[in-house]
Amino acid sequence: MKVFRKLLVVTIALLGVVSPCYAEKIVLEGSTTVLPIAQKVAEVYMQKDNNAYISVRGGGSGVGIASLIDGTCDIADSSRSIKDTELDNAVTRGKSIKAHVIAMDGIAVIVNSANKVNALSKKQVKDIYTGKISNWSQVGGDYQKIVVVSRDTSSGTFEAFGELALDKQKIRPDAVMQASNQAVASTVARTPGAIGYVGLGFLSDEVKALEIDGVMPSKETVLNSKYPIGRPLFMYTNGEPKGLAKEIIDFIKSPEGQKLVDEEGFVALK
Repeated sequence: MKVFRKLLVVTIALLGVVSPCYAEKIVLEGSTTVLPIAQKVAEVYMQKDNNAYISVRGGGSGVGIASLIDGTCDIADSSRSIKDTELDNAVTRGKSIKAHVIAMDGIAVIVNSANKVNALSKKQVKDIYTGKISNWSQVGGDYQKIVVVSRDTSSGTFEAFGELALDKQKIRPDAVMQASNQAVASTVARTPGAIGYVGLGFLSDEVKALEIDGVMPSKETVLNSKYPIGRPLFMYTNGEPKGLAKEIIDFIKSPEGQKLVDEEGFVALK
């Protein structure tokens, strides 16, 4: 019996080492656009505060907002404004949703790097995504079928692009739907004739961003509102944030946090 007790004490002590006890834990969930910002902020903040544990998950803006309403996350990351139906559902569930703008972003229209087309009008983008234009030769490119790549319907970027670029018209039924910004970028990079759209933080040398109505997507053109497909990025909480949730949102809005936003390729608040 004494040997058993000694073993039990040792086991509990080891478990304490393997599973540290944090003073406070929170969960951030939602937008894959906001995900890089949330991950970097969580990483830096936990280095500053060893008593804090921040879990960050993707899944899409709609998933994050639904989780916040269900009470399974503390902060919902979103690349779009919350919908009236979501607000109504929150009120029904006794929740009071509070919006926090944490950055700005431009939705860049991208093509495969081999594409000769460098610019499109906003109307041409809409016509491509709604099916009126189906070949690159119709917009000054080679005779090549256009492969339309889009975010899936749970995505805030899908919602924002539909409103800002497509005038809320339905996307063509043969569009290739992807679950994240990175998946869109990767698909466009490896698919001749492809066109897609991603947040500024997901641009790379592997794809080519297009001018829209004569304006390139950039931090500067988003800030001065010249780029026609710009949008705010949000974090939502249930009521005014408290404790660690408040500390995280305050940190993101601070000069240090906004520097992290900028480093991740998005547009810091001014």
